Amino acid sequence: MAETASKKTADNRPRLLLMDGHSLAYRAFFALPAENFTTGAGQPTNAVYGFASMLANTLRDEAPTHFAVAFDVSRKTWRAQEFPEYKANRSKTPDEFKGQVELIGELLDAMRADRFAIDGFEADDVIATLATQAEAAGFEVLIVTGDRDSFQLISQNVTVLYPTKGVSELTRFTPAKVEEKYGLTPQQYPDFAALRGDPSDNLPGIPGVGEKTAAKWINQFGSFDELVARADEVKGKAGQNFRDHLDAVKLNRRLTEMVRDVALPKTPQDLERAAYDRTAVTGVLDVLEIRNPSLRERLLAVDPGAVEDEGPAPAAGVELDGAVLGAGAVAPWLEAHGGQPLGVATVDTWFLGTGTVTEIALAAADGAAAWIDPTQLDEADERAFAAWVADPARPKVMHNAKSAMRVFPDQGWHIEGVAMDTALAAYLVKPGRRSFALDALAVEYLGRELAPAAAGDGQLAFGADDQAEADALMAQARAILDLGDAFTARLKEVGALELLHDMELPTSILLARLERHGIAADRAHLEGMEQQFAGAVQQAVKEAHAAVGREFNLGSPKQLQEVLFAELGLPRTKKTKTGYTTDADALAWLAAQTEHELPVIMLRHREQAKLRVTVEGLVKTIGGDGRIHTTYNQTVAATGRLSSTDPNLQNIPVRTDEGRAIRRGFVVGEGFESLMTADYSQIELRVMAHLSEDAGLIEAFTSGEDLHTTVASQVFGVDKSAVDPEMRRKIKAMSYGLAYGLSAFGLSQQLNIEAGEARGLMDTYFERFGGVRDYLHRVVEEARATGYTETVFGRRRYLPDLNSDNRQRRETAERMALNAPIQGTAADIVKVAMLQVDRALSEAKLETRMLLQVHDEIVLEIAEGERERVEQILRHEMSTAVELRAPLDVSVGVGPDWESAAH
Repeated sequence: MAETASKKTADNRPRLLLMDGHSLAYRAFFALPAENFTTGAGQPTNAVYGFASMLANTLRDEAPTHFAVAFDVSRKTWRAQEFPEYKANRSKTPDEFKGQVELIGELLDAMRADRFAIDGFEADDVIATLATQAEAAGFEVLIVTGDRDSFQLISQNVTVLYPTKGVSELTRFTPAKVEEKYGLTPQQYPDFAALRGDPSDNLPGIPGVGEKTAAKWINQFGSFDELVARADEVKGKAGQNFRDHLDAVKLNRRLTEMVRDVALPKTPQDLERAAYDRTAVTGVLDVLEIRNPSLRERLLAVDPGAVEDEGPAPAAGVELDGAVLGAGAVAPWLEAHGGQPLGVATVDTWFLGTGTVTEIALAAADGAAAWIDPTQLDEADERAFAAWVADPARPKVMHNAKSAMRVFPDQGWHIEGVAMDTALAAYLVKPGRRSFALDALAVEYLGRELAPAAAGDGQLAFGADDQAEADALMAQARAILDLGDAFTARLKEVGALELLHDMELPTSILLARLERHGIAADRAHLEGMEQQFAGAVQQAVKEAHAAVGREFNLGSPKQLQEVLFAELGLPRTKKTKTGYTTDADALAWLAAQTEHELPVIMLRHREQAKLRVTVEGLVKTIGGDGRIHTTYNQTVAATGRLSSTDPNLQNIPVRTDEGRAIRRGFVVGEGFESLMTADYSQIELRVMAHLSEDAGLIEAFTSGEDLHTTVASQVFGVDKSAVDPEMRRKIKAMSYGLAYGLSAFGLSQQLNIEAGEARGLMDTYFERFGGVRDYLHRVVEEARATGYTETVFGRRRYLPDLNSDNRQRRETAERMALNAPIQGTAADIVKVAMLQVDRALSEAKLETRMLLQVHDEIVLEIAEGERERVEQILRHEMSTAVELRAPLDVSVGVGPDWESAAH
């Protein structure tokens, strides 16, 4: 079993930890699959994640007082000058790895860790120099690297921690460990390495001489120099080979010796660990969409500036006059403090359409705070609290207010007067974040760390632990209140305060009602669909086994690779660390390239399996009321689009027969007449026409004829009657592709045509619609200058990578800049439409209610006799949500189920 790294016995010496950044990042890259660690923008983060995880663990286990990371600059080093073939055999750096070293650097900078990269030298040389200087100065030195050449640095004061299992397990190499493994001292290791050669560095070995022979010679002659001087004494064929390759071996010896006197800007004494910029650390993790709470906690736990927990403190730097309110105490407290804005924190549960509030905390700016158990309110408390909650003149500041809005009605409370939602505000300030957790925002904007408030049962026994929980929730309420002030100022700075109050907050109120309403489900139909898909999966398994002539596990990539490429001899797909890829794109390519039936069967198997899982999820989420209650997310998509979870209704295919069959399982509920659906026709393209002000594209919309046929006739220069389905298909893909920032290469992949033809098609399109071309160019350049894009309603998306030196990150940001104003404006229009429709239904005192918003489609449940009036409201309110140069067009349908109501 490997001897793993562990914390040494503490002494009074300073301890310097040195890490080889490139070596460890590359190991981390191959230890974790890139497809599992990629941001929504397409930036792989597996190397960053693996490096950060190993970094956190090593800092925790070794507790260094001093720390630095060394990186390679390029392959143009003194070694390459002396031996041009040095490392020339190394394969091209994977595209997925590019840019990740720069991201690791950003994380280290946020941690205020020193990092070195010296022109002409490798990271090894920097480490060797610092280790030598540190040892002479009385340091204990630890080196983390995947390069065995570092073993030459090992001494009684210098230890190498060598990764032996990805980056999760480190073996501690001391002088004794080196001698045990190689039979040599660390000082002899460069001699040994010179004889052995190093294929990874393209340093040639001696034919017939392996590690055992190399070690034997070094021990026999004492040193490399002595071995060279007495080369004639080396017997046998191996000895002759040694003499024949003597010049190469001498060169190896020079190249494997580390440089110990590189001129560096800092000494080991300068590398003392400093307190993190915790705001920057969490910001980097947010931008990279690294959500794992364990990694965040481990990284922050080893911050030298972190203060040990000394027991429950309601809020760092904030004194709270907190009280646990028993029966009869709530009404007086609200009378005394309820007239001012209050921060509100709750512990609540929501399951299959019903909710319960177990704890509530309130906090005021004057320091007063209260913890309330909703089950312990007496009659006067209940009246006072319900009146305060429902009073729009009593401002409430909440975090993710929709959660409480969804649950409070089950307690008989109706919320009004939510003046600020700090989660929504944070989203508008930094829409690219992937976490809007309260504790992270408190650290970033208030410099305050919050203790977690457990999801308790609300039955405090007033013991130490229970009091700490109450204090923690009150501290959260105060942090929410203070964040409200901070975000109000930030939103004013960026001109987004109206967007919060006029759009996002009202939308969250409406979404809470939609979640409570849910939509009726035909359980028998959905269960039948689940069985149907399960049967189709089993049939595909049988067909796959028959096609191969034996059984194998279709869910095992390794077994599938063996069948496709070894047994069947099909063309090899893209090479990965675990073999050749068998993803959906690869299977589709194999189906097109070969006549074998297995790739087609596999694609069908995966599709049917995915549909079975989708329907199974729907059945599991049917509540006791016979309805499915999804949860809407307002802060996930940076463009402003809504998404849903538990279940994810966007997973249901829209245009396939199977998808339409699933949608038939969503039905009108008891007491209502029908379902009605409404959405916009070609909303993204209408927004693009509006923003670009292209006269030709606007005319195509206002002509009343089929848009794609009209545009195709202009692009291809033919009469509309001569436009065939293939022309129309290409133009449709082109138009939508431009709205999504699609490149010529992406268009060629989508249409299965040559890249040159796609580029020519795009050029011809731009000749006819120059306004679109000019707009797309202008929006990127403006965003590059300002740092953000903006929708018609003022929603910003910040894109700092538009000026990145990393090409992949820059091009990804450019695609976002093309996409964000169009997609964001379309999303905003849908929200405005929802709010106007809901307001109109309420003013008309109709019983019809809104149920769903999916893929820009609104679904309503129509009360008896209200169909005609509701349709009038839908068409009017949706078409007037915003005035565009290409007018909005609304489609409406009615039916007993979601699919029948399609239009």
